[in-house]
Amino acid sequence: MHGCFVNFNLSKQELQITEAQYKQNFPAAQLVENSMGYLCVCLGFIMIIHVLLTTTFADQNGFLSLSCGSTASFVDNLNISWVPDDPYVTKGNTTTVNIIEGNSSSQMPLRFFPNYEQGRKCYRIPVKNMSSPVLVRPQFYYKNYDGLGKPPAFSVSIGTATTTTVNLSISDPQVEEFIWIVTKDTLPFCLHSIPNGGYPVISSLEIRPLPQGGYGSGIGDFPYKSLRKVYRVNCGYSNGSIRYPFDSYDRIWDADEKFLPSRLSTGLNIQLPLNLSGLKESPPIGVLQSARVLIRRNDLSYMFPLGKLGDYHIVLYFAGIMPVSPTFDVLINGNVVSSKFTINSLETRALFSTEKGIRALNITFKNISFYPQVNAIEVYELVDIPLEASSTTVSALQVIRQSTGLEVGWEDDPCSPTPWKHIGCVGSLVTSLELSGVNLRSISPTFGDLLDLKTLDLHNTSLAEKIQNLASLQELETLNLSFNQLTSFGSDFSTLTSLQTLDLENNSLLGNVPESLGSLRNLKLLNLENNKLGGSLPQSLNRKSLEVRTSGNLCLSFSSSTCNSVPDNNSIERPEVTIFSKNKTSGHHRKTIIIGTACGALSALFFVSLLAFVNSREKKGTEGRYANRTITDMRNWNSAKILSYKEIKVATNNFKEVIGRGSFGSVYIGKFPEGKLVAVKVRFDKTQLGADSFINEVYLLSQIRHQNLVTLEGFCSEAKQQILVYEYLPGGSLSDNLYGTKSKKVTLSWVRRLKVAVDAAKGLDYLHNGSSPRIIHRDVKCSNILLDSEMNAKVCDFGLSKQISQADATHVTTVVKGTAGYLDPEYYATQQLTEKSDIYSFGVVLLEIICGREPLCHAGCPDSYNLVLWAKPYLQAGVFEIVDHCLRGTYDVESMRKTASVASRCVERDASQRPTIAEVLAELKEAYGIQLSFLATMGYAC
Repeated sequence: MHGCFVNFNLSKQELQITEAQYKQNFPAAQLVENSMGYLCVCLGFIMIIHVLLTTTFADQNGFLSLSCGSTASFVDNLNISWVPDDPYVTKGNTTTVNIIEGNSSSQMPLRFFPNYEQGRKCYRIPVKNMSSPVLVRPQFYYKNYDGLGKPPAFSVSIGTATTTTVNLSISDPQVEEFIWIVTKDTLPFCLHSIPNGGYPVISSLEIRPLPQGGYGSGIGDFPYKSLRKVYRVNCGYSNGSIRYPFDSYDRIWDADEKFLPSRLSTGLNIQLPLNLSGLKESPPIGVLQSARVLIRRNDLSYMFPLGKLGDYHIVLYFAGIMPVSPTFDVLINGNVVSSKFTINSLETRALFSTEKGIRALNITFKNISFYPQVNAIEVYELVDIPLEASSTTVSALQVIRQSTGLEVGWEDDPCSPTPWKHIGCVGSLVTSLELSGVNLRSISPTFGDLLDLKTLDLHNTSLAEKIQNLASLQELETLNLSFNQLTSFGSDFSTLTSLQTLDLENNSLLGNVPESLGSLRNLKLLNLENNKLGGSLPQSLNRKSLEVRTSGNLCLSFSSSTCNSVPDNNSIERPEVTIFSKNKTSGHHRKTIIIGTACGALSALFFVSLLAFVNSREKKGTEGRYANRTITDMRNWNSAKILSYKEIKVATNNFKEVIGRGSFGSVYIGKFPEGKLVAVKVRFDKTQLGADSFINEVYLLSQIRHQNLVTLEGFCSEAKQQILVYEYLPGGSLSDNLYGTKSKKVTLSWVRRLKVAVDAAKGLDYLHNGSSPRIIHRDVKCSNILLDSEMNAKVCDFGLSKQISQADATHVTTVVKGTAGYLDPEYYATQQLTEKSDIYSFGVVLLEIICGREPLCHAGCPDSYNLVLWAKPYLQAGVFEIVDHCLRGTYDVESMRKTASVASRCVERDASQRPTIAEVLAELKEAYGIQLSFLATMGYAC
């Protein structure tokens, strides 16, 4: 093979020559072409040693180089600073390994992760101030550090993406490079054990910022793709790899002798000033000053084995360093990706191509004129980045972990790259949660935020009292609450329309089975075994497609004649059943057993009936005494008018017109004889909690009076009827006015919304600061803010409210109550109730007023499900694109800014960072005044 070595130092004018002049000026090239039929010229660096001596070391700003398992910092022979990895990783053991190079050996530290360590084995790299994208380069050594001679295999992930599998039995060491788009402040880099794969091990981890905007075209589905380097080739250069300081971003560029295209020889080095402004990837000048060129009219081809089927991204670099401007076609696997591609003098260009579903790569440069050339090639595997779970789901799971004290390694994303312990996922959706054996005690409202759950297993979790906070789980198919101490069905099951299996075995459920279970048309199994239930089962459950298990209850069947009345007495034990194995028995003996069994059953039935009768009499007496005592107490509260059931029935025209429904019951419109309209709320919650809420509301509303709190006109407590009668507010609730009802849709202007917010804040300010004892509402939400005919707002629904005496000046410990989406996360994590819990809920109301959307919305992208987590970052940054589109162009920016600021502070996760209601009220009044001035200036009416 004949070749030549020519060092060009040409001016720009000297480069403007024709092909004939080129052959005339370079007779050696003409001679070889004529005699051999071809000439290959390989362009490369001149005098690498000279460059090493004269190159100034590049800036290392943003470099992070971790020596895994090391105990001390050091600087290597490239002047790169290395630090120990301890601050970035919380797990793993450290050791050293012998590295032999030639006749010398050295010790290299490394970190390995034994399988007994639970959870993800992760480095968490701070990347807040880094540019995007970044290069991530881990290096893995084994070198038989453990003396077992079994190199490990394990997978590697970045963020939610499993990026590659490391197999050190194939290559030891193994170096990987990834290009990752930074979207968060911290980058999780994790190693994952695989079955029979041994212990994951790592020796170094390097993070390098890359040029801003670089490689963007390689991640066309950003941010759902990342790049894993397969090849990065410095074409025409054969003197080893180069990296920092020649590449200021510390990419490693390999020589191309392993990929040497056929019929090429070494030979040509040219250094020219090149303009890189058109290349966002900023390859090193030295890389662009070398190239492969084929002078004979043939094609130049590179063959790259890829090893596995996949999608690949290719970057081709070209620089005009030849004295002529070549034109050629570029083909990838036989397909033309660029036709008549031309490289002009001193110009730099790049071509990008994404090839899907390929196993091998052939890049061909097809000659048209002046012979094809290529300066550098990068080949990347496209790695899918799974979507993250919604922030609503992650927040809910973290609160569950904190409130239960679980130590399960719940960090980063719950679904990807591998699901958390106790959790099952489909894609980015958390579809199952299994917490058996955990001491939950109650189902907190947080569970209601897990909107994608299909399976919820809370058996043996010490649950007590009633089933609650599950109504929003409309995707739920399997619910296991068995082996707890639940006493009441509580929840309205009618919303769980997808439920197929409901297991309530071995609880202490009392009373009747609710009718709402019969509305679950998809239910296949209802297990009620071993409870204290009685009476008739709803006939809607009596269908062929549904298996109902009832053994171990007092008396429970579909026959109304069999179970009309059942004692509610915890002292009655469940009947014990003895099962006899089959054996040969005389007929006479069998008859004796049958007769004895029948007599025993009759005696037991008589005994149970007698106890039921006695218990019923005692219960009625107790209930009567309790009811009489309650009525007496209510009279002494100087409360509103005590009304009879008959009076209320007449006032409502036999409960004819329903104007609302809530968790307490239905609300009817009524009219007193003197013509006064009232709202009549009839309680259907027959639990003790419902009764307590009724009494609590009567008591509180009997003690307080304020223009921004709803007025209690009267109440009824007789014949098992508990009814509250309020003043009638024709404007409906704030929720009705923001989102509309079936019969009405109202668009509230910004100034009216602010007026409502000010009024509601005045009502809460009275509760927190004007009443004695102070009152925490505990259920502040849009549907509990009612409007009169002049759009004045009043806070209502005090059934869950708590009084705070001076002795409990800071907080009161209580079971968590409230509404999902409005609940203070600190309250339901700690069960410590303070006025700041109302502030959080009111902050959610303010966000609704600003954005015109509900707190929990299972539509759109996952990150928008939770209003607080979605809206707060925008509003804190002063970005008002999320403001309700109905308000666009009608509000003063400063008024909106003030409201957004106070709303954001109200929903701070740390309660101590939230303002008081007095401070909130002052801010809202200012915002309201600014908006009024704005309207006056613009000539608008309020």
